Amino acid sequence: MNDMAVWASETARSILEATLPRRWAHTQGVAAQARSLAPIMGDDADLLQAAAWLHDIGYAPELAVTGFHPLDGARYLRDVLGAQDVLCRLVAHHSCAVIEAAERGLAEELVSEFPPASEPLTEALIYCDMTTGPDGRRLTVEQRLAEIHARYGPDHLVSRAVEAASPRLLEAVRKVDERLQVAVG
Repeated sequence: MNDMAVWASETARSILEATLPRRWAHTQGVAAQARSLAPIMGDDADLLQAAAWLHDIGYAPELAVTGFHPLDGARYLRDVLGAQDVLCRLVAHHSCAVIEAAERGLAEELVSEFPPASEPLTEALIYCDMTTGPDGRRLTVEQRLAEIHARYGPDHLVSRAVEAASPRLLEAVRKVDERLQVAVG
C-alpha cells in the first residue's frame, strides 16, 4: 500500500472496526478488490484503494449527520480530516449514490458540494463495492444486487435506488472486467 491507502486503512479501522465489525469486514473486502485492480489503475491505484477503505465510514454513528452515509463520510473527510478533494468526491458518489440521494432529497446538496469524480475511478470503485458482500466475500454483481434487495426489502428507498442504479452498476462492473481481462491477458 502507498501512503494514502495506508492512511485510509488506519482511518477506516479506527472508525469502523470496533463499532461496526460487519461493515469493517465489507470494507476490507472492498479494499482487497481495489488492490486487485492495480494493473489497470496506473497512477490512480493508491487513490482507488484509499476510496475503497473510506467509502463506508459515513455509517459510523459518530459521523452520521444526515443519515446518508456517502454524504456524511465525504463531509467528515473534507471538514475534519482535510482529505483530498477527489477522494471526498469518490466517497460521496460511490456506487451511484446520487440516485439514493435523490430518494432522500439530498441530490442537489451532494452534487453541489461534491461534483462526481472521473469515470474510470468511479467505475473502479463501483466494481470494488458491487463485487463484495457485507461479510467481505467476493460476489458477482448480480449476487450483490440481490443481497441488497433481500436485506432492505422491496419497498425500502435503498432497494428503489439500487434498482434504478442497476443498469449503471452492471455496466461499470462489465467495463472494469473487460479492462482487467485485457490487462492480464
